[in-house]
Amino acid sequence: MPATKFETTFRRVLADGKHFGDVGQYEEIRGVLSFQIDPENEANSRITDVNLAPINQDGFVEFESDISLILPVDKTKVSGKLLLDVVNRGNRVGLPNFNRGTRPLIDENTPIDVEVDLGDGLLMEKGYVVVACGWQVDAPPFDALITMRGPEALNPDGSRLEGKVYMQLQSPEDTHNFLLSDKGHKAYEAADMYEPSALIEIRDMPDGPAESMARDDWKFGRIDDAGDYHPDPGYVCSEKGFEKGRLYQAVYTAVGAPVIGLSFAALRDCVSWIKNGSPHLESPVGEIDTAYAYGRSQTGRFLRTFAYNDFNLDEAGRETLDGFIANVAGGMRGEFNQRFGQNSKDRNNMMHQLFPFASIEQTDPETEDTGSLHGRLDGRGSNLKIMYTNTSAEYHRVDASLLHTDPDGRRDIHQGSNTRVYHFAGTEHGIGVWPPTDNGFIVEGAERSQNIRSIIDYTPLLRACLINMDAWVTEGKEPPASEHPEIEKETLVHPSSLQAVFSKIPGSNYPERHATPRRREFSPSDGNEHPSILPPEIGKEFGGLVPAVNSDGNEVGGIIAPEIAVPVAAHTGWTLRHPDVGGDKQLLVFAGGTIPFSATQSQRLSAGDPRLSIEERYSSKDDYLDQVKEAAEELVESRYLLPEDVEVSVSLASRMWDWFTDSDS
Repeated sequence: MPATKFETTFRRVLADGKHFGDVGQYEEIRGVLSFQIDPENEANSRITDVNLAPINQDGFVEFESDISLILPVDKTKVSGKLLLDVVNRGNRVGLPNFNRGTRPLIDENTPIDVEVDLGDGLLMEKGYVVVACGWQVDAPPFDALITMRGPEALNPDGSRLEGKVYMQLQSPEDTHNFLLSDKGHKAYEAADMYEPSALIEIRDMPDGPAESMARDDWKFGRIDDAGDYHPDPGYVCSEKGFEKGRLYQAVYTAVGAPVIGLSFAALRDCVSWIKNGSPHLESPVGEIDTAYAYGRSQTGRFLRTFAYNDFNLDEAGRETLDGFIANVAGGMRGEFNQRFGQNSKDRNNMMHQLFPFASIEQTDPETEDTGSLHGRLDGRGSNLKIMYTNTSAEYHRVDASLLHTDPDGRRDIHQGSNTRVYHFAGTEHGIGVWPPTDNGFIVEGAERSQNIRSIIDYTPLLRACLINMDAWVTEGKEPPASEHPEIEKETLVHPSSLQAVFSKIPGSNYPERHATPRRREFSPSDGNEHPSILPPEIGKEFGGLVPAVNSDGNEVGGIIAPEIAVPVAAHTGWTLRHPDVGGDKQLLVFAGGTIPFSATQSQRLSAGDPRLSIEERYSSKDDYLDQVKEAAEELVESRYLLPEDVEVSVSLASRMWDWFTDSDS
């Protein structure tokens, strides 16, 4: 059995001992779970470089993960259901999103026992066990993050592997230094500090023309505040400097390749251990018969990769997950199983893990490649249930629509019976920024946008997805049909077509054009996904499309939240970078915008805004909230919203009304 040892770090009661309905109190058990897997077992055959990992005396590959188990103090109250919270860069995502709780901003000073916010307790009241298992070996080395430690792949003679790395670097301010990683992760260090063939290309748009940065203008190393140079294979630096907002795309030879694909075995075998136990390590819970996973953004893409490779069977041939929700992954997978892969890389112009986008088999007419994201699952008749949920930000990244169209964006497609695709209309990648501001938290800090950031919280829609998933798996009750914009309904259109609407709205700042994902020839190895052509050869665009909008600027396809169906503003999945942070022709990645209606008719006429003002739409706040409640109840009827979240929607709408009708706002 791959799970061999569990060592408890601490154990504590959560939420000050609060009782959650009939289930009672919840506790957290934090510890370290040790694994050993058989590199010859078929379940591990698709883990890149597992055959190059060091083995113990029994022929097994060893690694370990941080584990957080959140479960009822009274284990007789466990419902038999488990939620695998697929941590994003070591951070929890399931509890904040499903329980509408807060998530701490973790850094090197955050204690390992930082408070876990159980929010409104939705999962607790239903008796879920929530497990977070570390899977990244390259996350920042902060004690409070939930991470993994594993081996490095080695050549037969025991020497370290070398290989090319391709990464994009960008700063919101002028700088002399870049860490050779994404979002503060551990860097792949340069094998040769003086490598003559290492290069940096500079672009002003992800798909724009490149200019080469002269090799004499940069080097590996760091420049300190005094202007002194320090050799460092984990950094690049330039005395001339790197300009804010510009995209610097580096290619160099790195040394040292961790077996990052062990991440899939860690999550698979953690769930299998909790569900099934082992002769050598009994389950810490007992009666778990149903397991779901939730991944957001990076870990939504991780779950798409999990499905593509079909890592759902454990070494005994048992299904581990019964269903998963991959949120805001768009049409991408990631480098999670690639030699020298970067777990945190999240730009569709920098990776080859794109096609196949969809859950059914398709052929790319340009390359003649044929495939299905679920091909391996369907090939063996797996009953794994999958929901893909996306926001408008992934559509305006121009890859989310490819989940439900052909690769050229000419026709709609329909999903298989075990798959649903949902679009949360008018939302951004995150769950909205409140109070309204043009400086919102992205991933590793605030970056300013040209519009007020999106303020729509889509977690009520997401909560309904989980409840529908559970009914689908445990009761055989079909969830609501996929709901997203469609070509046939003219609710899915080319990005340029929105210009006609937004050009009439003062201060909308619609992009001049969208950077579009393209076919790029990386020539990856079949055995380890590592590219042989870097930088890649750039080919034809994919046919990415975006949701159509009405004359107010609000989207008309997908699941429309009550606060958008009864609007006081236009809510978008796009906004441009502000000139203060550079790159002001680029979309601020992951961010959406808010374009408020004028509060009064006189303000509207003065601004030249063709959209009706708030006072022209609603006779009073009560009138407005009554309409919001009616829209919420319609979503409940369609099962896209939980009955208990009607009042949540009304509350969210109420604060929007107060903000946008207040003359001082």
